[in-house]
Amino acid sequence: MEKENIQAIAARLREAERTREAIDPVRSEIALDDMASAYAVQQANVDARVTAGGRIVGRKIGLTSLAVQKQLGVDKPDFGALFASMAYGDDQPMPLASLIQPKVEAEIALVLKHDLVRESHTYADLISATDYALAAIEVVDSRIRDWDIRFVDTVADNASSALFVLGSRPVPLAALDLPAAEMTLERDGEVLSRGSGAACLGNPLNAAVWLADRMAQLGTPLRAGDVVLTGALGPMVAVTQPGTYIAQIEGLGSVRATFD
Repeated sequence: MEKENIQAIAARLREAERTREAIDPVRSEIALDDMASAYAVQQANVDARVTAGGRIVGRKIGLTSLAVQKQLGVDKPDFGALFASMAYGDDQPMPLASLIQPKVEAEIALVLKHDLVRESHTYADLISATDYALAAIEVVDSRIRDWDIRFVDTVADNASSALFVLGSRPVPLAALDLPAAEMTLERDGEVLSRGSGAACLGNPLNAAVWLADRMAQLGTPLRAGDVVLTGALGPMVAVTQPGTYIAQIEGLGSVRATFD
């Protein structure tokens, strides 16, 4: 795809985020199998945000559910960039009015203590490089109208990322059974989503290894201090009104996403 077209699509996505007015799917301009162009659009907006003073603090992994991959016709996850301006603390109020059509999902976050620069990583590499894990809630939000997305739509839209909330209980991986970790996501005492670490490509480390390889191959490896959101542990939940969503993840405690 021509550079001018990539920049034009990126600009429309930025304007949709700024005005909180969703746009039509971009797959009308990016072929469904043109992953390179979709990531080029994403990178154009990452570059624009960095130029404006934004600080990248990590990456998110999306499409870690095999069912969702099948729905979108792909056989691999995707990724997006996390910025410091997207990060919120446990129970810190987030402005609901700044979002378009948000949803929340509970995840396990990894925080790195070493760079991951190899083109091919192992579990041992990821375990050695991880400082600790945290309970997390990702707030996803599509700039595409009515969440009418396919793979290239969500990739171009920074993997439909918006905000993320980290818990405050750091736990070493040695103390966790990642695939067996049970998760519940509730609001006002009502459980809205259930799952476990196994829902994330069988084990969140599978997703983390994939991301580490992909980022190194692209020349932008994961670095010490980066936050890695490894993917949803259960179904997403739409946020339609102010309130608090509480995720409980076995071994990691709880984390609260509060919308005002």
